[in-house]
Amino acid sequence: MDQSTGSRGGGPRLHLAGTGDAPPGGEADAHAGAGPASGRAEALPEDHTQAILETTKQVATLLKASGYPFALAGSVAAHAHGVPAGFQHDTDFCVRREDVDGVVQALRDGGVEIVDAPEDWLVKARSGGEEIDLIFELAGGPVTDAMLERAPVLAVDSVRMPVLAPYDLLSSLLWALSEHHCDFAPLLTIARTLRELIDWDALRAEHRSNPLPDAFLYLLERLDVIDPREPREAGP
Repeated sequence: MDQSTGSRGGGPRLHLAGTGDAPPGGEADAHAGAGPASGRAEALPEDHTQAILETTKQVATLLKASGYPFALAGSVAAHAHGVPAGFQHDTDFCVRREDVDGVVQALRDGGVEIVDAPEDWLVKARSGGEEIDLIFELAGGPVTDAMLERAPVLAVDSVRMPVLAPYDLLSSLLWALSEHHCDFAPLLTIARTLRELIDWDALRAEHRSNPLPDAFLYLLERLDVIDPREPREAGP
């Protein structure tokens, strides 16, 4: 996960099936056009979909047993709501800041490795070779009780767990947009899949002052994914 926006926290890494892989500014950009000595393009990473789902189920089972509130986030949460799967990186969970120590201990007791991370808005972990991000500060603000209470319980590859509500999921991803990470493709897939489940007027109001999310919402209008906003009345 690498959609950090400075002191405001970060957002879940989002890579869906067929939407590309490395974020702008990452290793793929730094080495664009370099390729191996043979001149052939580097192969895309192996698809980790089932391995990440297995890790997701393991972590969710431990978190449920711990009693601490949580919600699945990121690409796996989008998949739980019906978005096509195709994972290559990590699985993301939202937890409350005040629960971090207890959550970390519960995962350690369950055999999950806790990994040192420079970020101050998440805890990183690893299990079965897959990465886990435990997020307590999203780009739009801290993970709250209300956000976790709104999370519906859905089946994720046969294990039921709380999953960020469609509105909270898309809003958190919009907050994470920045000039260094502005890939609309996976967001478009989510918006098309979940458009009947989201209060678009509320989402517009929340992100009206943010140019990148506002531009994405305007793009959805132009693509007829959502209805256009009401025209603003002309001033006197």
